[in-house]
Amino acid sequence: MPLNGLFGTGRRRHVGRLRSGGDVAIDLGTANTVVYVRGRGIVLSEPSVVAIDQRTGEVHAVGADAQRMIGRTPATISADRPLRHGVIADFEVTEAMLRQFVGKVLHSRFARPRMVICAPSGITEVERRAVEEASLSSGAREVHLIEESLAAAIGAGVDIAEPKGRMVVDIGGGTSEVAIISLGGLVVAKSLRVGGYDLDDAITNHIRLEHRMAIGSQSAEAIKLAAGSAIPLREEIKTSIRGRDLASGLPREIVLTSEEVRQAIASPLADIMAAIHATLEETPPELAADITTEGVLLAGGGSLLRGFDDRVARETGMPVRVADDPLACVATGAGMSLDELDAMPRGRRNRAS
Repeated sequence: MPLNGLFGTGRRRHVGRLRSGGDVAIDLGTANTVVYVRGRGIVLSEPSVVAIDQRTGEVHAVGADAQRMIGRTPATISADRPLRHGVIADFEVTEAMLRQFVGKVLHSRFARPRMVICAPSGITEVERRAVEEASLSSGAREVHLIEESLAAAIGAGVDIAEPKGRMVVDIGGGTSEVAIISLGGLVVAKSLRVGGYDLDDAITNHIRLEHRMAIGSQSAEAIKLAAGSAIPLREEIKTSIRGRDLASGLPREIVLTSEEVRQAIASPLADIMAAIHATLEETPPELAADITTEGVLLAGGGSLLRGFDDRVARETGMPVRVADDPLACVATGAGMSLDELDAMPRGRRNRAS
């Protein structure tokens, strides 16, 4: 695989004679953080959530423990996601979360690993620098960024080094990445700040407007998983949900059908499909011809929405396949790219001041 275009700008920090830990690749997602350690594979996959004591600033819990606290904490503790739409919204909290996750998998306060971090292709230079600095502050001695679409393709077993067009659609929690890959780089790429959480928000808003009931974000996600779909189903599904009645303030229960849920999430799904069409329209003809035979690769948790692969196939006329492990293939691909760090010339590594 050629190194050209694989990694973003590297950042390097001198740490004297400190011992170095194993190389680490991290899929730092809005919904989940997945950590891959070289030689061990994926060793951690937890929600990107941090619970912080507002009085002391101390981290109370991270990951799954913190997620269970969302919407259930006293006033003194805040449980929230420090990333929004794939980028850092709270630098200090993200740094604390990364430090905790890295500490869980390396088990040494002296570990100073090299890191490969997955990032959306559409992030700004300021957002890119925030990811690098948070990673360095969490204990990394060296940081490289890799686009999520490239990492997803590598993790799904695609030979990205070939002079052949490949299309990757990665639907994450906060962003959707659509890219055409050839010769180890992105030829056309679109990063849309719409993802799985926008589907959840659409369900929440629909229930508030149509049923005058308030539900939490985790309840909205449960509805999406239980009855969400991108196309009409042969047998429509029903699911019940409890929430707070906006008129009386009392708890009540309603029943939703998959048809109603599909109508609720129609707008964000249409935005994702529009990005896929726009990417195909900008694709050079030779690469477009390749894609008609190679097909479209779907990755990310959003690709598991019922019928999403069928909808993409119908609207594009291309063969479509879902990655074998869509939730972990981005982290797996980033981990596989760690092997390229040894061959990388030092001139590609910038020193942090």
